[in-house]
Amino acid sequence: MDAETLLAHCLAKPGAWADNPWDHELPVIKVGSGERGKIFAFLGRDGVGVKAGANREVADEWLHRYPDDASVMAYIGRSGWNNLAFGGAIPDDELLEAVDESYRSIVAKLPKSQRPDGWDA
Repeated sequence: MDAETLLAHCLAKPGAWADNPWDHELPVIKVGSGERGKIFAFLGRDGVGVKAGANREVADEWLHRYPDDASVMAYIGRSGWNNLAFGGAIPDDELLEAVDESYRSIVAKLPKSQRPDGWDA
């Protein structure tokens, strides 16, 4: 897995768009319109940050399964966000599924009027 492949996967999701609010090398991926858009993936060269669980307890399952390749995200980790590394023990299909789950959990919290058509397909 690499950042470009994951970026394409993220942007293929209904209503997904790239934003760079902090002027980083790679964007964050949001869903929802404009200022109301919510991040579902933080892309990096070495991995991706995702909403890995509804709470820290659920997200910690990643840390137990992949102790060398999963870590709690700084600042927002207490809310269930993890960093998942590319090129390690986490299989590519699990990385893609983690992004998919992050997307679904974020879209489900948007007001119904902000949810893109086909998001739950």
